[in-house]
Amino acid sequence: MLQTALKVSIFAAIALLGILSPPIACAQELPARVHGITIPAIPGAPFSATAVIESEQDWSDGWTEVYRTINVIARDSKGRTHNESRQLMPESFHGSPKLTSVEIFDPATRMRIVYEPETHIVHRTFVPIAAAKPDFPNPSERAEDLGTSTMNGLPAKGTRHILSLSKKESGIRQPIDITDEVWYSQDLHLDLLLRHADPRLGTNTVGISNLKREEPPASLFDVPAGYQVLSVSAPTVSPAAQPPAGAGSAASIP
Repeated sequence: MLQTALKVSIFAAIALLGILSPPIACAQELPARVHGITIPAIPGAPFSATAVIESEQDWSDGWTEVYRTINVIARDSKGRTHNESRQLMPESFHGSPKLTSVEIFDPATRMRIVYEPETHIVHRTFVPIAAAKPDFPNPSERAEDLGTSTMNGLPAKGTRHILSLSKKESGIRQPIDITDEVWYSQDLHLDLLLRHADPRLGTNTVGISNLKREEPPASLFDVPAGYQVLSVSAPTVSPAAQPPAGAGSAASIP
């Protein structure tokens, strides 16, 4: 019973776990996240794709637990981004995983909209441009250059980030390495493959498939009819205090 409870607890942690991504390169980019995939809200580089998410955990009894889901992601020529959140399902599941929420971000208005199909509720939040934060190197972390590869017909640069934890820091009385492998497309300013491996929680992989470098349907950036706006957050600073479009620093949607 204890092992069963532990498996449930760890799977819950895996479902919430984010995968690290490299720093945003362009000053005007505002990223949206899809289970760890960063979608810079930049104009002029439209695409649509499927993000395939897989979570795998090996257990001491020889059992490997695998969960998967697929999410639609997109960006239009205006830089608006669309991403979905669907339930992780067991490997044996066949069909379309349940859609739990959809997030849309418009860099022109800096408004983030999240709507939930099950409740038909919409949350609207203004996202101010955040000041750039200094990047302090972590002495416990190192990076490895993995070279370049072709993914979805695009050149991608690979980097592996390794975070070494002592047996005291790991919480399991032995030293471990946590690795994040990232394959980044400069053409699309998009991570095409991410793999997060933590010996305590297992391996999470997010890959891009069915990539189309064309204008996605406009309906992806609209809230369907019949939804109720539950909350609206106003700007915390006056519009005059905001830098002009394209002049802001990198910011992240929390």
